[in-house]
Amino acid sequence: RSLQKEASISCSLCLQVTVEGVNGGSVVLPCSSTQHDLKLQDVSVHWRHNNSEIVYDIIKGGDVVSVQNPRYKNRAETFPNEYLRGNFSIKLNNLQHTDGGMFSCLITPSNEQETIQLNIKELTAGKGNKSIEQANQGSAQTTTVIRICVVVILLVLILISAMAYFMFHRRRRFQAAI
Repeated sequence: RSLQKEASISCSLCLQVTVEGVNGGSVVLPCSSTQHDLKLQDVSVHWRHNNSEIVYDIIKGGDVVSVQNPRYKNRAETFPNEYLRGNFSIKLNNLQHTDGGMFSCLITPSNEQETIQLNIKELTAGKGNKSIEQANQGSAQTTTVIRICVVVILLVLILISAMAYFMFHRRRRFQAAI
């Protein structure tokens, strides 16, 4: 908690964004440093939810999950290959309704803080099934139209071939008669 109070008082660069997720889905919560000469051994990054729950800590370039709130165990992941570029974003998997709220990312010693409002939307089964059914109906209609077009084209080709055949033979008979 004292970490958050210090951050709100001495934050040199504070940003706030809103991210929307779906219950059961995944989101990336962004956090980047504007410092380009990062030395990971000097950097600490602290992710918090609603100013209290420890989501993730990155200390001296290493992930520290020993003090992580159990709610985020095996659900929060980072991108270690991006640390040197100043990217300390996290991906939160298997979103739950209770994940909604304010997430903060504090980068020290530069005192950069990003605040992310995470909104979780419920995906109702009825809507999801309806859109899948609509997609299947659209696909079936497209397939039917294609089949009809192929049959019509084949019939036209057969008709043209038959006409050409009869005209060719009729011409031969006419020439043979002369």
